[in-house]
Amino acid sequence: MATPLTASKLLKALRDEGLVVHEVREWRTHNRNAKGPWGPLNGVLIHHTATEGTGSSVDLCYEGRSDLPGPLCHGVIDKRGEIHLVGNGRANHAGLGDGDVLRAVVNETDLPPDNEADTDGNRHFYGFECINLGDGQDPWPEEQQTAIEKVSAAICRAHGWSEKSVIGHKEWQPGKVDPRGFTMDAMRTRIKKRLADPAAGPKDSGDGGGTERPVPPKPQHPPYEPFPGRDFFRADAYSAVITAMGERLVAEGCGRYQEGPGPAWTDADRTSYAAWQRKLGFSGKDADGIPGKVSWERLHVPNV
Repeated sequence: MATPLTASKLLKALRDEGLVVHEVREWRTHNRNAKGPWGPLNGVLIHHTATEGTGSSVDLCYEGRSDLPGPLCHGVIDKRGEIHLVGNGRANHAGLGDGDVLRAVVNETDLPPDNEADTDGNRHFYGFECINLGDGQDPWPEEQQTAIEKVSAAICRAHGWSEKSVIGHKEWQPGKVDPRGFTMDAMRTRIKKRLADPAAGPKDSGDGGGTERPVPPKPQHPPYEPFPGRDFFRADAYSAVITAMGERLVAEGCGRYQEGPGPAWTDADRTSYAAWQRKLGFSGKDADGIPGKVSWERLHVPNV
């Protein structure tokens, strides 16, 4: 049993494991705590979304459905292996499950069959939804499976748990089939191996407050404008670099200019750049319209 991690501690644990993490909207205070208790925490529950597409899946897990309000988990793991945090606290993801399974998770012993639905799982489990159709045909990229492994290991490290504190939804609630496409026994073997070594450490930060995937080496030809730093893009900025950036945004279909672009940094530049960040799949603070290193290098602004 464990006290729930604070939002900051959860974020740090995930990044310390070397994960790419995006903070979605007001995830730090987004929860269902008013509807029931949150904690003590006993384990990690892995799901599949039965959806496709990162943006729509993340929005669904944040907002929920008319019959099931969000958040529907704590984090979404996309096909690239990046994490989108959508809730902190009680979430509508586990439902009623088998109390015997919970006791096995607490004791870190072999799981019994889940043949009862008599225990509130939303109180006791962190939940992570993995984007997959769950039809047995939709592939599970290695990047995504590694992220599931890392997420689970990060939380287990934070609480001093073993891999036996990580289960699938299908092992908790009768009638569930998720996650479908890999076995939880194989995943627990991977988590056990990872826990035997120290955490990988955080990656470099990228746009906004989010951590992004490593950037491949920048090609030498043609030459591109190096990232000038976020502080460059202030209200009084005036540079040919900004014009070149705007022209690239227009070329990528993200231009939101009524006139220009020009050398002065304007609201139109920021709105256009936010559209580019969203096109790359960033959201929340990672799509605030202020260039970050990763999105800048992907834009390929010509060297001026």
